[in-house]
Order: sequence, then structure tokens, then C-alpha cells
Amino acid sequence: MTKNILIALLAGTILTGCQSMTNQPADIAEIDAENEAIGAPEADANEVDFIDTVKPVRSDEAKALAKSKQDQEPANLPPEDLWDRIRAGYQFDLDVDQPRLKSQIRWYSTHLSYLDRVSKRGERYLHYIVEELEKEGLPLEIALLPIVESGFDPFGYSHGRASGPWQFIPSTGHMYGLEQTWWIDGRRDIQLSTKAAIAYLKRLNKMFDGDWLHALASYNSGEGTVMRAIRKNKKAGKPTDFWSLDLPAETRAYVPKLMALAIIMKNPERYNYETYFIANQPYFEEVNIGGQMDLAQAADMAEVSIDEIYLLNPAFNQWATSPDGPHTLLVPIDSADKFRTKLATLPPKERVTWIRYTVQAGDNLGAVARDHNTTVAVLQDINKISSNLIRVGQQLMIPVAGQSAANYTLSSHQRLLAKQSRSPSSSRVKVNYTVESGDSLWSIAKKYNTDTKTLARWNSMGLADPLFPGKKLVVWMKPETSSSKSSTRSVVKRVVYTIRSGDSLAVVANKFNVRVSDIRKWNPKVGSQKYVQPGDKVTLLVNVVGG
Repeated sequence: MTKNILIALLAGTILTGCQSMTNQPADIAEIDAENEAIGAPEADANEVDFIDTVKPVRSDEAKALAKSKQDQEPANLPPEDLWDRIRAGYQFDLDVDQPRLKSQIRWYSTHLSYLDRVSKRGERYLHYIVEELEKEGLPLEIALLPIVESGFDPFGYSHGRASGPWQFIPSTGHMYGLEQTWWIDGRRDIQLSTKAAIAYLKRLNKMFDGDWLHALASYNSGEGTVMRAIRKNKKAGKPTDFWSLDLPAETRAYVPKLMALAIIMKNPERYNYETYFIANQPYFEEVNIGGQMDLAQAADMAEVSIDEIYLLNPAFNQWATSPDGPHTLLVPIDSADKFRTKLATLPPKERVTWIRYTVQAGDNLGAVARDHNTTVAVLQDINKISSNLIRVGQQLMIPVAGQSAANYTLSSHQRLLAKQSRSPSSSRVKVNYTVESGDSLWSIAKKYNTDTKTLARWNSMGLADPLFPGKKLVVWMKPETSSSKSSTRSVVKRVVYTIRSGDSLAVVANKFNVRVSDIRKWNPKVGSQKYVQPGDKVTLLVNVVGG
């Protein structure tokens, strides 16, 4: 045990901690001059995510009742509004006169709708987070940290491969027991990731002798980075407080972001803001389900939407809970009793749908697993197969989704499809690209005249995520811009053309006044063929006005 702790401590000084989703300017002075360039995580600053359309199940009437009781109850009773409880648990010194902090306050105070949005997202999780922080005696300002990290998006994924509400990178997640498999990503588990974040922050706070600003900076960029900055200042005879350290630009803005949020939430009237009311009551309850379960079936039994089940259990990547556990499920607290009652009468074998598959000539275990959206390990375990060998005529029992894949809107696959289908602008055309041997994000980005961060964002990837042959990516191409200073107006439309008999790519290019090389870029599958065939479809970006 001692050996493992020492290894973890050593690794922690080398690894970065949790990486927020924000891209920061290199020059902090520019942040003060142009505070529009900073603020919310990139994915949240300009778009409303699908999860914002899934309203919490707690009724408006119940919240209104709790809010009205707040004005009637004696002062010695717990507050009805969770924000009052959070304010009462503040421990930071927020009376700081720093330009970076003022910049962040300006940004948030001019983006109050963003604060409403992330508060509504956090309604499902904040009460649990506050309870866990209080148990450990931590400052309740830290309850706001998931806003800085992920905007309370439990599915948030950064180009640095950080995931979940607390944005753990893979290595730090493993260090704190957050399992990452095909079935589950513990970094997104609300309970496990919160406990891991608290354990990590407590260790950092102890490492820096109780200095929370140093601890938070280390959470963002790694304790090794902060320690080196402190040693550098000591050697130069400079102060070693957070504000004096030479840290990465993102980290220099990261701590002020949290402090700015705490300041605004502490005194919202000063910023003409009314906090979104969150009842000071548990939102969810944990239910022991005893084994693997189809999430659509769980939603039906709890009488909530399947999206609500995913938002409370975002660690599950697929259509069901993991066969290896944890065999628990979070459900809205008002649904817990009815869910348990129905669960008690449901035979274990009916918690997932099963099919009996007969092995055909040419089948292999990997292909069968892919075709049925499961894994080889699951098939081996269920069918008591000790190797990858299967024989023609052999019958396999396979767990399958009880509903069509499209109904599991927030499964990993469906989220990816939704992300890849979201055009960054109306003038761009989507190119489907299949990764080939030897490809890298850099080479694909260069081929399509974009950058690796943008390509990764279009495909919900991290820059270090592995690329394997056959992986499907999307590229959002923009029309070629002419260097001519002609004032001719240009209106680009997306056209799908069906190849006719006698057509070639050159004929099509001449017909629509585009280049063959562009057609090949826009349509890599057709463009890679030596000849096009009648019936092939090609997508074109055509200027329907300019000559």
C-alpha cells in the first residue's frame, strides 16, 4: 500500500492534473484589455448543447414551494436555496485586487445567461457535491469548480483528453480508481469523480501547506509545474504567492475564474444577477440493480426519459450498464421507490434483451461482437468461451439493446454522431473520411487545410487519442476563397449530384465550375476511385451567383 502511494505521489509531480476545456490567450495582459476573449469553456461559449434541452425532473411547482418556504422558515433552519448553503461555506479570501480577477468578473457579469445555463445543468449534481465537500471540510467555493472545468457538462471532453465534470485526464483518473473501458468511463461518474476530485484536491492542499490557490493551480496544470514556478521565484528572491508565479496562461486565468464565480454568487445583486434557484435537497438516489440493465428499460421503470437516466449516469458509454459493474444506478429521488418496486418483480434475465445467434461461415468473434454492439470479452464471459475460436453452427447468447440505437441519444456512439453532424456554419460541407494506415491528425488536418485542434473538436477527440485504420472522421470543408479583389458577389450552395452515364469528375467539374481536386477532397470515397460509376453521388460546393 505504501509503495502504491509513493508511486502515485511521484507520478503526480510529473503528470498534469485536470485540464479545463478553455483555450486561453498567451498574453494575460490581453485578457484584461479584451475580456471577450476569455470566459466560458470553448464548447459552451457559443452554442447550446443538447443536454440543455433536457429539463430536470424536479417540478417547477416543488421548487416554487421550497422557494416560498424560504421566506417563512425561522433563521436557524437549513436554507431552502442551495446557493445560500454554498455561500455560508466559503473559506477563500475573495478580497483581492488583481487585474486578472477583475477581467474574469467582467466576463461572467456580462454573460449572465451563461451562469443561468450552467446552474441549470448543475442542478442535478450540486447538492451531492456540496454534501461531499462539507463531509471533508473543504471550502464550498470548490463546488463551482465544475463550471470552470466543464460548464457542468458531464460529457465534456477536451483536446487534452480530459473528461467528465471534473475533467480528469486518463492517467490521473486511473490513479484515483476511475475505470475507463468500452462500457464505462468512471471520469464521468458523478459520485466517483467527485470523490476522486476531493481526494486529489485534499492531497494538493496538504502538499502546498494549506494554500488553496497553489492547490487549484496544480489541479489545472500539475503540481510539478507549480512547484517549479515556486522554486524559480524563491531563487530570484520574488514572492511565491499564486499571483506572482510564472505559470502557463491557462492556469493564470484558471484560478481567477473560480474566484470570480465565487464573488458573483456571493453578492449577485451587485452584478444585477439573480441566481437560478436550486432546492437544498438531494436530486437523486442510488439504487442497487444487482446486475447489468438496459438503460431504456430502467428509464421506463423509473418513469423518466432515457436522457435523464444518462445525465444522472453519464459514465455509461453504451445502451446498458456495465456487465462487470458497478451494479448501481442513480435515479431522481422522487422515482426511487417506484423503480425499486418494479425492479423487485423483474427477473434478472429480463433486465437486458437477449438473442440467440448461430455462427455462420466466415464469422469470427470480433466481427460478431462489432455487429451486435458489444465486446469479445462479454461474449466470451456469457458463453463460457476461453478463446477466440468459434465454429460454424455454434449458438451464442448475445445481450442487445431493447430499443433502436437512435433512442439511446446520449450513448457514446450517438453523442459522437450528433457532434459530427453539427455544422460549424451553413456554408461548409461535411466530408466523411475513413482513416488509413499511416494517417495522423496532423496529416489529415493538413490535407484539408485545417488544424488538429479543430479536427479533433469536430470528432470529439483528444489530440493524443489513437487513430486506427477504418475509424470514421468528419471534416467540415469551407469553400475555396479567391485571392482576386473582384467585387463579384458569391453565394455558395451545397449540391448533391448523381453521376450519369458518360460523366467523369472532369465533366462534373466543368459543369459546376469547380475543380476536380476539390471534388475529390469533398468526396474522398468517390474521389479515391479510378472511375466514377452512374448512380454515384457527389457533394459539391457551388457558387450560384458569381461567375
